[in-house]
Amino acid sequence: MGHPSFVTGMNAAALAFRFRVAIFLLLYLVGFLPPWGAGVRGGSEGTLWLAASTLAARSGWIGLAAATVTVTLIALACLATGAMLRVWGTAYLSSGVMRGAVMQGDRLVAAGPYRYLRNPLYLGSWLLGFATSLLMPPSGAAFFLPAFSLFALFLISAEERFLTAQLGDVYQQYCRRVPRLWPRIGGADAISSARPHWLQALLAETYPIAFTGCFAIFAWRYNARILIQCLLICYGLSLVIRAFTRPATGRADAGA
Repeated sequence: MGHPSFVTGMNAAALAFRFRVAIFLLLYLVGFLPPWGAGVRGGSEGTLWLAASTLAARSGWIGLAAATVTVTLIALACLATGAMLRVWGTAYLSSGVMRGAVMQGDRLVAAGPYRYLRNPLYLGSWLLGFATSLLMPPSGAAFFLPAFSLFALFLISAEERFLTAQLGDVYQQYCRRVPRLWPRIGGADAISSARPHWLQALLAETYPIAFTGCFAIFAWRYNARILIQCLLICYGLSLVIRAFTRPATGRADAGA
């Protein structure tokens, strides 16, 4: 039997992992519709997109129009990078493990993006969340970004403890060679023979791919409501596709 506090911590982590999607969705909901503010539809608070552009313009180094374009391009770059990391990570992790309700760690996978960082899926999710937060009211985004980051770090720590217990020295050596979230230039030597499942990954990551495409097309209208509608449609489409696709199976070292 393990130490009671450790067992309790792992049980809490397992519960958080099981309901991680619902918790992330709740964080998004509060970010878009903060109960302490007017929300997006009220219009009085505006969006972080406008607030960030205005703040940059007030510096005097750049005009409002140029600042808005700059913020939009940064958001688009974050979406594209986040979608790429999600697809790449899921291709090697496998969509079955990515969707799993329990942590899995029968063997170490250190190929593909896992040669450069241990948690490409969480980093991809954070980049997507950061870009999406621009459509939230500033007060909602001020809650969402720290809450999202803390919950993701909690899940990462829980998974790393689980994998250390499952894999022992092999995983500890991997952690010493590969950083947690900041990609290592050059990457470590591949120590697994995992093969990517690209089609399953593309289907599993329909939402970030579709929303990135919609943002690239419609962001230049500078209408947050249109983009929020696109977000909802893209997520709904991803749920439909997920319901009709069978996830690929596999084992890996980290997931989200």
